[in-house]
Amino acid sequence: MAFKLIDLPYADTALSPAISAETLSYHHGKHHQAYIDKTNDAIEGTEHADKSLEEVIAAARGSNQGLFNNAAQSWNHGFYWHSMAESETECSDELKSKIEAAFGSIDKLKDELKSRGAGHFASGWVWLAEKNGELSVEETHDGDTIADQGFNPLLVIDVWEHAYYLDHQNKRPAYLDAVVSGKLNWKFASDNLARGSAWTYPC
Repeated sequence: MAFKLIDLPYADTALSPAISAETLSYHHGKHHQAYIDKTNDAIEGTEHADKSLEEVIAAARGSNQGLFNNAAQSWNHGFYWHSMAESETECSDELKSKIEAAFGSIDKLKDELKSRGAGHFASGWVWLAEKNGELSVEETHDGDTIADQGFNPLLVIDVWEHAYYLDHQNKRPAYLDAVVSGKLNWKFASDNLARGSAWTYPC
């Protein structure tokens, strides 16, 4: 199957000023589209042509780095768009309870997300994830993902420079503060937790 660039789940102005419409235009319309196109080109006519994106990621890990990078980045970006919201949404009682058990409070979790994101060397991703009933903050470098690593991803923040450079230049902490303080989609995280299995990329 050919994968498609998923639509943003909000207007391109919805995340401003944390993330501007100009950044979304490039990030979604150029970067994400390029990952999708390269993934489709790489799987055309191969044994991967009819697999889900998650299956392509798992099959390519360790055996085809180019395909893995583009497929994983396609998945990560789709998940990232949904991890953001025009204004911070409410988390479920179940998620709130698990956050408090793991981190002490939602505010302390936010502090950890910002700290881990700011301290992450070079490009990558910072995740809130669940595994075996426990929540944790995970980091992946460059194009890596936790989509095929036994986790149930709940939220992700992109810390590649193209996610924030037009709006915040090299000030990654300013970007992290802006998105963590008011743009996280806790409803999406709550839905992912309640489902109990990893999000799948919509074809």
